[in-house]
Amino acid sequence: MRFVRVVTAAAAIVAAVAVLVAVGVHDRSAGEKSAAAGAPRAAKPIQARLPATPGGYLGVYTPGVPGSYAGLTAFTSATGIRPRVVVYYSAWLEPFQAGFAAAAARHGAVPLVQIEPAHVSLAAIASGQYDSYLGAYAADVRGYRRPVILSFGHEMNGPWYPWGHGHTSPAVFVAAWRHIVTLFRAHGADNVTWLWTFNVLDTSRRVVPPAPWWPGQSYVTWVGIDGYYYNSAATFGGLFGPAIAAARALTRDPILISETGVAPAADQTTSIPNLFAGVRADRLLGLVWFDAAGSRDWRLSTAMAAAAFRRAAEAYRTPKS
Repeated sequence: MRFVRVVTAAAAIVAAVAVLVAVGVHDRSAGEKSAAAGAPRAAKPIQARLPATPGGYLGVYTPGVPGSYAGLTAFTSATGIRPRVVVYYSAWLEPFQAGFAAAAARHGAVPLVQIEPAHVSLAAIASGQYDSYLGAYAADVRGYRRPVILSFGHEMNGPWYPWGHGHTSPAVFVAAWRHIVTLFRAHGADNVTWLWTFNVLDTSRRVVPPAPWWPGQSYVTWVGIDGYYYNSAATFGGLFGPAIAAARALTRDPILISETGVAPAADQTTSIPNLFAGVRADRLLGLVWFDAAGSRDWRLSTAMAAAAFRRAAEAYRTPKS
């Protein structure tokens, strides 16, 4: 779990004003239609689908994105691993960061955007009050013309985010999710891989099974699972096994470990190989390493840890004989 990014009041005001001026978020005309009706579909929608190849995706999040690619470059220098997926967390009303996406493409990576609907009513999203913002976002994503992975309201089965368990009802979350996907499709943004992301199950932290938040097979491309090794007792099976079983009870969609890390207390030199081996044994799509300080310092803390990550990643990417 990570904490919602704190944005200064001035920056938030500037961002909101820019969006209001550009797309008229809260000033929809009477003739404007909801996502169910949708904007006129483009004659030739962009179709840039990602292959669901087990083991095909190794991703990284580093601080400083999407403003800079420097952290990702530094991670590659330290580990020798060039990520195929690069993540950034996007505040509500923040536009699609096309410049960062273009930088990712130059480095052979796909952007994964975790859209965080803080300080907004999900019911208002579902009812179409933000269709102008979402329509502009969809148009920008379509204009990128390459694959984009989008996730909305991640870790909703935990209680720490305002869109999550105990704060927003699962039915409202599902309605907002379906509305967003429908609107993007209506705008021809068919280059989106929709990643529905929940947290590993943990009753001690009031994390509940994800089924009530499931929007349905036709609204999801991949399933994401977030989970971290907090101590040396953690194993891949113990941490991710129940969550993988819960996902597979809902759908046969491919699974990506969409946010993970190993705390120094968990012994990074042994737990990192266990993480990669578990992803490979379960034939998951891959994993996204959270190389930042959050509730713990999840960064590779020593040269030995970086070397362990490099060896595990290289072994993971080597085809079985």
